[in-house]
Amino acid sequence: MKEKGHILIVEDEQDMLLGLQKILSNQGHNVDIAGSGSAGLERIQESDFDIVVTDLKMPDVDGMELLRKVKEIHSDTMVIVITGYGTVENAVEAMKRGAYDYITKPFDAEHIMMVVRKALKQISLTNENRYLKRQIKDAKDFQNIIGNSCKMQDVFEVADKVARTDATVLLLGESGTGKELIARYIHYNSERKNGVFIPVNCGALTETLLESELFGHEKGAFTGAISSKRGLIEIASGGTFFFDEIGDVSLVVQGKLLRVLQEREFMRVGGTDTIAADIRLIAATNKDLEKCLKERTFREDLYYRLNVVAIRLPTLRERKDDILPLAQFFLRRSSKKMGKNIREIPQDVLEVLLGYDWPGNVRELENVIERVVVLATEDTKIQLSHLPDKLLEAHIDGGILPRGLSYSEAKQQVVDSFNREFLERLLQMNQGNISQAAKQAKMDGANFRRLMRKCGFQAEEHKQKRPCQK
Repeated sequence: MKEKGHILIVEDEQDMLLGLQKILSNQGHNVDIAGSGSAGLERIQESDFDIVVTDLKMPDVDGMELLRKVKEIHSDTMVIVITGYGTVENAVEAMKRGAYDYITKPFDAEHIMMVVRKALKQISLTNENRYLKRQIKDAKDFQNIIGNSCKMQDVFEVADKVARTDATVLLLGESGTGKELIARYIHYNSERKNGVFIPVNCGALTETLLESELFGHEKGAFTGAISSKRGLIEIASGGTFFFDEIGDVSLVVQGKLLRVLQEREFMRVGGTDTIAADIRLIAATNKDLEKCLKERTFREDLYYRLNVVAIRLPTLRERKDDILPLAQFFLRRSSKKMGKNIREIPQDVLEVLLGYDWPGNVRELENVIERVVVLATEDTKIQLSHLPDKLLEAHIDGGILPRGLSYSEAKQQVVDSFNREFLERLLQMNQGNISQAAKQAKMDGANFRRLMRKCGFQAEEHKQKRPCQK
């Protein structure tokens, strides 16, 4: 249960404002105050509050308008309205518009404390429900790992063995190979599966922000630290913490992570008390850490603490047997998401997918399949022209497209096919109105007509023509 909260009190009567602040501050809550509705509006735009306690009747901006704005900016914030006996009907109306509860004047300290406790309990239950739903989704996601190739079966074999222990795991491999999926696989097959799985991308945060996010901070630890905050490592207690892109972490933060691994404890930023770190740690990187050791950008002692069990994930070009089942899986998922019924990948498209090197690995394949589903229609299905140019160019270089054509001729053939389909679809959508079709394509009218003529369309306004037969 969330026992302490960040609360804003908005009240134009000074004695009432200070009295409420004292009552709630004495309960350990972090309380901000605003002496008018307009000042309250400024505060909710600056900070995220658990609860806003506001009077309904205020001269500039009333409580009803404040309620509307709070729900617009921070929909999860609980709003408790204060009203006199003569305006209870207004308070009931406020509840219909999203307020959590109302308090009538005069009220005693116990009443306001009870309503606040109930609101915080509701916040905790809502957050817990979201967490459980996210955990269920995550558990289903890891089951979607596809890997029939020998190299992936080797990965699963090691992952199954290490999951039964609490050993630290280091996942190595290029970007897009599925390191986080394997981390989740290990978590959900471990004794910590009922605990939380928290991933953090170390490369996406600055050193200061990363340190605060990982370890938390105490109130006043730095400018803007208006309240104490638990870090992600503390929140992950009893579960698994996944450090993605560990190779991007600064030497300062590396030293603190080493203490977590060695002593199983840490301190919040600005704090003096140690906190136990009951986590299973999985780290991942696409960097060559041994090279980083030589360059002195990664601590040797941390490297050996992380490298208890190392698992290298193969690139997609090393596991081409998995391209077809992965493509089919992504096709089903994207089709369902977009409300389409596209179930097959034509043979010529499959040949392109199988012949490509996939520098972006599984993530790139997923993006390509999503693209072709976006461009395909129920009539046309998936066509070569729906694929990105770089796949088609690589395919032409491989000599699989029509023989007897030069590189430029083969590429132009594919581009012309795509342009014809693009124009035909635009004209159909706009009932043959060329000006409207050009506007939708974000093209100059003259350039649009020039492209039509090039592709064999007769550029007559309001008349859609099929390409001339050659």
